Parts: sequence; structure tokens; C-alpha cells
Amino acid sequence: MSEKPKGERRIGLLNGFAAYGMWGLFPLYFPLLKPAEPFEVLAHRMAWTLVAVAVALLALRRWAWAGELLRQPRRLALVAVAAGVIAVNWGVYIWSVNNDRVVEASLGYFINPLVTIAMGVLLLKERLRPVQWVAVGVGFAAVVVLTVGYGRPPWISLVLAFSFATYGLVKKKVNLGGIESLAAETAIQFLPALGFLLWLTVSGDSTFTTEGPGHTALLVGTGLITALPLVCFGAAAIRVPLSTLGLLQYLAPVFQFLLGVLYFREAMPAERWAGFALVWLALSLLTADAWRSARRTARALREETVTAGAAGAVRNAGSASVEPGPVNARP
Repeated sequence: MSEKPKGERRIGLLNGFAAYGMWGLFPLYFPLLKPAEPFEVLAHRMAWTLVAVAVALLALRRWAWAGELLRQPRRLALVAVAAGVIAVNWGVYIWSVNNDRVVEASLGYFINPLVTIAMGVLLLKERLRPVQWVAVGVGFAAVVVLTVGYGRPPWISLVLAFSFATYGLVKKKVNLGGIESLAAETAIQFLPALGFLLWLTVSGDSTFTTEGPGHTALLVGTGLITALPLVCFGAAAIRVPLSTLGLLQYLAPVFQFLLGVLYFREAMPAERWAGFALVWLALSLLTADAWRSARRTARALREETVTAGAAGAVRNAGSASVEPGPVNARP
């Protein structure tokens, strides 16, 4: 595999920072949508995201996948599952941000890699390295500590982590591009979302046109803030190694955690600090193990390439040393 030019890698990193940075700053956006209730915000997000990705796909002229998907009922059913799971994830996240639970929401995305690994073992029968087992164990201990600290399980964190891990698993099986997948999911979400918004309008509970043009624009903007980070992520994914993306993914929950503690002034008693410290320890173990594994794989590939090149050179030298025999001039 040829190495990406330095300029390409720089563009990839900038897009990666932009994607995870925008995801990390979401807690600043959703409170601006009050007095809209979380379910109204969720419905607008579903509807306007479809509009945003449809415009992007029209500009890119990428529609061939839609006909293929409609002819594959099993993939279409998986897309429907993904649409349902991500709707739960979005709804819980919006509710948590608008109810002063930003720190607990950030915890969900910190423990998401641990949940993904656990699901790989339970559902896909994957084998873990010893360090990964230790990391999962430390993560479980963190949840226990946080349960004691909160006086209840951190259900917001767990729902966000499990829903997003399930979403990733289903998307892997669907095997669609990022924008295409989001378009298919929001197309399934669109009619229920539109029906709910019309019901709110008829019942007089909609805030879409009653709180001024700024509020209306912010609700419409939920589509853009959902689609834009995904576009940046796609640009990053094709330009930087997966190991780099794996490190960048922690930016979003770090930003969310800092916003929760420093900006929203949410309480962080000692037992909550202890739980987060255990989670960060588990993630450090996972990251170090993944980094070592990636370096071993890269070294093995380089050695294989060198060996193959040396063998090719020997073969070429051998064939070049064979001289054609003398022509027999006798009749």
C-alpha cells in the first residue's frame, strides 16, 4: 500500500479534528433549541438531516446505491434496525444535554469502545488479547464504582454506549458509505418524524414557527450539524490510518466532558472522578495495545515486502545470467 502524500495526510488530520471537534461541541448547540422539547428536536433532526444528505448526494450524483438497496430486503431490514438504534441514541443524547447530564453523556462515548469489544466477544465470538480482557474488566469495575456514586446505574451512559455500539455493528453488516447510509436511515425515519411534527403543529405544541426566525433556523440547522461532521469524517477516513482515527475518536467525549465540568458546572464528586479514572485507564490500555498491534502489523508488512523484493531481484538476476546457446551453422 502506497503511503499518502504529506499534504493528503494533513488534510485528513484537519478533517478528523473537525469531525470529532464538532461532535464534541454538540452540547453547546442543543440547549439553544429550547423551549423545544427533546422529542421535537429529535424529529427535526431526523427530517432536516435527510434534506441535507439528499442535497449532498444530488450534488455528488450518487444515487445508484439506492436502487440496489431496495432490491435487497435483508440489507434494507438492517438499515431499518440502524435507523431505530441511532434514533434512540440521538434522543437520549439530546435529552441528557438539555437536562444537565453532559458529563454522564460523555461517559457513554468513553466506554463505547469497551462495549464494542464486549459485543464482539459475545456476538461475533472474537478472541481478545490479554490486555483487552484487562481493559474490559477495568471498564466493568468503573461502571460498578459509578453505580455506587450515582446511587443508580449510569443508564444514560450505558444506553448511549450500547446503542452506538449496536449501530456500528449493524452498519458494518450493511456496508454502505457514510453519507449513503445516513440517507437511507433518515429516509426510514422521515415519515414518523414528519407525522410527529405535524401532530405537534395541530395540537399547538410546536415551537417551529412560534419562537422567531432564529429558532426556526436553529431547528433546520440540526440537519447540517448532523451531516457535516460525517462528511469531514469520510474525508479523514480515506487519508489517515485507522490507528490515527482511533486516537482522534476520544476528542469528542473529552470535549463533552470538559464542557460538562467547566462550562455547565456539573457536579463531580470523588466517586465520579474515581469511576472516570478507571474508564480512562481502560482506554489507555486499549490504545497502547492497539498501537503496539498496529506497529507489529506494519513491521511484518515491511519485512514481507522486503523479502518479496529480494526474491524478485534474485529471480531477475538468475534469468539475466542465462545466455542463449550458439546457433548451429551446420546444414
